[in-house]
Amino acid sequence: MGDIRSCRRPCWGTSRKGPSVAKTLLVMDDEVDFGNLVRRVAEGVGFEVTVISDPRDFKETYNQLHPSKIVLDIVMPGMDGIEIVNWLVSVGNKASVVMVSGYTPHYIEAAELLANHQGRFPVTTLTKPIGIAELSAALES
Repeated sequence: MGDIRSCRRPCWGTSRKGPSVAKTLLVMDDEVDFGNLVRRVAEGVGFEVTVISDPRDFKETYNQLHPSKIVLDIVMPGMDGIEIVNWLVSVGNKASVVMVSGYTPHYIEAAELLANHQGRFPVTTLTKPIGIAELSAALES
């Protein structure tokens, strides 16, 4: 694993594959196992990956990384993914976003509608549990 960033709650750090990686991925999920799964799959398709588990760390980490892709859990404690989508819209985010949820599909549909209606960034939605092939395809799209 690469350098560990300062986080308020468990943070899994940044990984680097190879000397220079053009694709950067920011993963925001409060489930440690899912974050680690996304990291492994994303590294396999050439991403530099930063995984955070506390939504309060999202804005600062996003501003530091300027990621090319974001994997965002919609239902989290403290701040939900819809609040983060609103913020991404307000700052003119250009990164594509993969929204995931293990809860009712209505949460993810609402977030997708918001991003598509107000935002100008591509959105993919996935419902947990997610297969490796499905996750890999969403990351590569």
